[in-house]
Amino acid sequence: MKGKSFHPNFIAFSLKVGQNDKHACITVKAYDTAGTYKKHDLTMEKIKIDTLIIGAGLSGLTIAWKLKQIPGHSILLLEESERAGGAIMSHLEGGYLAEGGPHGFLDNCAESQSLLAETGLDKECLKAPLSKFVRYVCIDGKLKLIPQSPPKILAAPLISPLAKLRVAGDFFKKPLPGEPTVSEWVEYRFGKALLPYVDAVFTGTYAGDLERLVIDGVMPGVRQIEKDYGSIIYGLLKKMKAAKKQGSKKKKGLPAMTSFPSGMTRLAERLAENLGSDELQTGCKASNISRNPEGWSIATEKQTIECRNLVLALPVNAALSLLSPIGSQPPMEKIPEARIVTIGLGFGAGASLPPGFGYLTPESEQRFCLGALFSSNMFPGRAPKDHILLEALVGGRRHPERLELDDATLIKEAIQDLQQLLKLPNPPDYARVIRPRGGIPQLEKGYPSLLKWRNDLMKEENGLYVTGFGWEGIGLNDMIKTAFRVSEAIKQGEQDTGEEEAELKKVYF
Repeated sequence: MKGKSFHPNFIAFSLKVGQNDKHACITVKAYDTAGTYKKHDLTMEKIKIDTLIIGAGLSGLTIAWKLKQIPGHSILLLEESERAGGAIMSHLEGGYLAEGGPHGFLDNCAESQSLLAETGLDKECLKAPLSKFVRYVCIDGKLKLIPQSPPKILAAPLISPLAKLRVAGDFFKKPLPGEPTVSEWVEYRFGKALLPYVDAVFTGTYAGDLERLVIDGVMPGVRQIEKDYGSIIYGLLKKMKAAKKQGSKKKKGLPAMTSFPSGMTRLAERLAENLGSDELQTGCKASNISRNPEGWSIATEKQTIECRNLVLALPVNAALSLLSPIGSQPPMEKIPEARIVTIGLGFGAGASLPPGFGYLTPESEQRFCLGALFSSNMFPGRAPKDHILLEALVGGRRHPERLELDDATLIKEAIQDLQQLLKLPNPPDYARVIRPRGGIPQLEKGYPSLLKWRNDLMKEENGLYVTGFGWEGIGLNDMIKTAFRVSEAIKQGEQDTGEEEAELKKVYF
């Protein structure tokens, strides 16, 4: 680099790069205008480990927890932000406990229950059974109670008798070809009358738009039944009969929502407690990934890390940005995301909430809030004595512009909307806007092809594992289940192809 001035006080530079087993050293020789020689050594640490995990959200923390159980297996977990936990973010203020991310998870996933037992959190967790806590959908400006069992749903006056008869048309419909949206698929198989309720379901899970989400992405298990049996109803009946014949020991009845006295942050904290200071680094961004003869090499601002196994436990878009130099180009550079703000509202005397978890609103209602969670109904300790807490959700895929509003406007608009449906005095005793760290991946057109690309890449690149928020689902149970699968593959020295049988997930409002 001689002969060119890179700094007003120097006329030339020369660089020498060397390395040993533990450090890479860059020597900079600089000559100023008087010809004086200056030497600067920049030493970058080099680390060798068995498995590097990038991303300390729930997926990364769970994989680290499982790999720590392998004797002699060295791990390092990197997190770009200053805290572990990813989307999990509990907020305690003035005796009110709100969630800026997921509010809990259902106790119907074996891997999640195993994780609770391993961590001892099964002795701390709180449970709210769906059988005791109803939910509502806002239809025609009123809250309609949604039963949680199919027979009760059929008996409830949610849609007209003719519309109920149309649902039976599913028996006579052939599989819908192509990559239909949720809206197209539901209307084709069951009729238009169900769309507001389906809209509410995907508002509650993805904050998404059922006219953009694709059925192959959000419900691959149901889509597979359609392809295998033609009819969804017939396929479900066949599967139920087969399970009964095999003596399936699945837990009967409705599951329960699970959380903790100090909020969902407790789960992330407990997993992180297991890691030493040399095993978890926050505020550390991985900037480059490359192959080396023994596995993988990853660069950060202060170090180079070499590993046999590389796990990207990141949301889809963050993973894609790191994967771009590896393998073939993905079918898309990024996927859409939906962001929501949570508005925690606390009320004292004169306020009351209906029994249950909360309500959701389909887009056809044209309301400001996507819905609200009756937090103080669900779990004890969410509000001071004789007070209530509800959490309104605003924004989503359809209304990102609402996230640009200031806190005061968001609170005002949310209260005006809520007061049309609930008995709430004005003003609230407590109000807080909790803005998200990131968005919710939207599994829209092209996502199934992207998932196949990821699976093919993991087959081709030995020691590469790609998982996290948006890959194979967005629920906490989805991420824990996949994290167990990935950690087991690493333990056995196998590749994770991501090609498990599509899970049939039940829908709960």
